[in-house]
Amino acid sequence: MINSSPAAGILDRLSKASSAEEFFSLLGVDYDPKIVNVARLHILKRMGQYFAKEQFAGAAEPEIRARCKAMLEQAYADFVASSPIDQRVFKVLKDAVADPKKAAAFVPLSELK
Repeated sequence: MINSSPAAGILDRLSKASSAEEFFSLLGVDYDPKIVNVARLHILKRMGQYFAKEQFAGAAEPEIRARCKAMLEQAYADFVASSPIDQRVFKVLKDAVADPKKAAAFVPLSELK
């Protein structure tokens, strides 16, 4: 379990979270377990993408908490509205629909020894 002492800031507490459900709980975001069961890693990855664009320097703890909550809510909403396949946050899913004009590596059988 994570340290829930008031002295620990939300960023520190989130860094110690070990499940998507803990992120939702820490930030007070309601969720449908069916959606989280299917898209948990995708939601957290998307939140991380949003998080990477943020600057928290000089922000007060309530503002940081509110911004983190908004990022998780947006990431979750992305996957309520569409599927992980549609969103393609992971490289393997992006590569699956890579440029079809790009020639695949081809080795003729006659070249195999």
